[in-house]
Amino acid sequence: MGDAVGQMLTSAVGIAISPLSLIAVILMLATPKGRSNGLAFTTGWVLSLAAVVTVVVLAGSGADAAGDGGPATWTLWLKLALGVLFLLLGVKQWKDRPREDHEAPTPGWMKAIDTFTPARAAGLAAALVVANPKNLVLAVGGAVSVASSTASAAGKTVAVVLMVLIASLCTLIPLGVYLAGGERAALVLGEWKAWMGRHNTAIMTVLFVVLGVKYLGDALSGLTT
Repeated sequence: MGDAVGQMLTSAVGIAISPLSLIAVILMLATPKGRSNGLAFTTGWVLSLAAVVTVVVLAGSGADAAGDGGPATWTLWLKLALGVLFLLLGVKQWKDRPREDHEAPTPGWMKAIDTFTPARAAGLAAALVVANPKNLVLAVGGAVSVASSTASAAGKTVAVVLMVLIASLCTLIPLGVYLAGGERAALVLGEWKAWMGRHNTAIMTVLFVVLGVKYLGDALSGLTT
């Protein structure tokens, strides 16, 4: 189990610190239906992420082409491709960074967020997991790492649960602060939103480079043994 948990940890943390997801849930909590929208967003996020991770782990664990207890060869090739993709995303993230004294354009859904219903909030959460390339690649990468680990079925199950929980901290923690924080919650969440917005480029660039190097190393090590 330790191997599976260790393999997915970096990807799970990467999803958890993704600024867009954190900003989205904070904005959701500030809508007129903040409580219901926040709960719906968090539920949609957790269920969508769990579905993606579970499908990939089941597919990877059920296709052990090596036949010797090792990871399926296709999972190693996929990790190699993901490693390259992470490095390319890191380069793109840095090249597309807002220049000094310029702010990144506000997505259209952020401008309309005050009109969201709980159903739309849950749908947005699912979209940020499945349709957002950064989060989807991180989720698939972490799931492939679990699938290609040497852990037992029970160990992989625990790793999947932990991955979903860790990766969902970006929604669970703001929701908890909102529900328990009273009047100070809005100030705290606003400070978090501002900080993540300012440091978005640096956070994601470093994350993608670290993941890219790790996945390339793991894949090349497995393919050459």
